Amino acid sequence: MTETSSGPAVARRSDATRGAILTAARERFAADGYERATIRAIARDARIDPSMVMRYFGNKEGLFAAAITFDLRLPDLAAAPREDVGRVLVGHFLRVWEEAEVLTAVLRVGITNAAGAERIQDIFKEQLLPVARRVCPDPAAAPARAALVASQILGMALTRYVLRLPPSVALGQEEIVDWLAPTVQRYLTAERP
Repeated sequence: MTETSSGPAVARRSDATRGAILTAARERFAADGYERATIRAIARDARIDPSMVMRYFGNKEGLFAAAITFDLRLPDLAAAPREDVGRVLVGHFLRVWEEAEVLTAVLRVGITNAAGAERIQDIFKEQLLPVARRVCPDPAAAPARAALVASQILGMALTRYVLRLPPSVALGQEEIVDWLAPTVQRYLTAERP
């Protein structure tokens, strides 16, 4: 099989189309949420035919799973004093959540959609679980400890950024850190009950 001179050009065009679709999808999912975002609107934003979105990603769930990748940029906790791990993590999560609307979109979708829930599970399994394994006294319990940390972080994010409960929204970031850090610290570093 011989390669034509158009081979690399077609591959570049294909990568550019895929990239344009993913960029449009991220923006649309963040702005509209999963349920209201449509393939047609995403295609329009990417300036392509909707059939191309389907060709590359199969369906809306496939597109969502491909579009919503997020690096939490978790800090290296080895540099933090062991007694400050909870404080460092909570502060970091709040900063990331304030900066990244995509996390709010993922949480919104995760509540009502299997693909969204799976994406949240992947993000926390791939990024939070290794951190828990490094800092907890019993690495075998790391999955349970990471799940407890996630319950605190996601609970605050749900009430503050999705449901926008006024008392939660009114709290300052430092106040939230003061409240949540001791609990997250205990989940990660305390001996098992």
